[in-house]
Amino acid sequence: MGELDGRVACITGGTRGIGLAIAKRLADEGASVVLGGRNPEKGAAALAELGGGERYRFEVCDVKQREACEGLIDATVEHFGRIDVLVANAGGATGHRPVAELSDEAMQDALLWNLWHTFWTMRRALHYMLPQRFGRIINISSVEGKVGKPGLSHYVTVKHAINGLTKSAAREVGAEGITINAICPGAIETDVMQAEGPGAAASMGISYEQLLEVFAQESAIKRLNEVEDVAEVALLLASNAGGGITGSMISVDGGTAPY
Repeated sequence: MGELDGRVACITGGTRGIGLAIAKRLADEGASVVLGGRNPEKGAAALAELGGGERYRFEVCDVKQREACEGLIDATVEHFGRIDVLVANAGGATGHRPVAELSDEAMQDALLWNLWHTFWTMRRALHYMLPQRFGRIINISSVEGKVGKPGLSHYVTVKHAINGLTKSAAREVGAEGITINAICPGAIETDVMQAEGPGAAASMGISYEQLLEVFAQESAIKRLNEVEDVAEVALLLASNAGGGITGSMISVDGGTAPY
């Protein structure tokens, strides 16, 4: 018997990186899992990694669109009959520049990709979780939601905002059997990091390799974290054992953040 037998989880950005690692861990414990993502080919590959079968499903979802976010939650309930766990994992930022040069478009894109998507999916999931008086919402924030770095201001801003949303929403629904937490990973070299990291490094005046070394040296463990580190904490928060944890910003950053 798994800890999550009979539970249904929905994960945005679930076809790769942290999202897929969480999907695998929740599935290992018996959860049915819906993966949201933009690319059907990556979705099919992720389902294959999960082993196929009726417990796993992929839905096309552009998280920068409200209708897509709400549709992903609705599709989860339509297919499996309920939603117990939401992992708002999708996120990132492009167009890295110092604040004096940062474009409106880059800030707006970061807001949609991170904050708005987290809000839209949370709001829709609560529509189903409140009547059933049970739910686990896990927002994937970042160590940058607790600190600041030059050249990453829009990413830092939206991750701080996700933490604030998490804390406030948790207060609203805590007595209804629903927990809402944020995981704040440190640097992990996912494919998103590989795609956007060079731009971030350039805005800081260093190379991508130097950026990774900066992240590593800022931590107590002197290395980057792994996606599996985050997945284990997500499992705890999704389980009955995590029922007493809510409104928390849990660092999985090798000791980087000061709190």
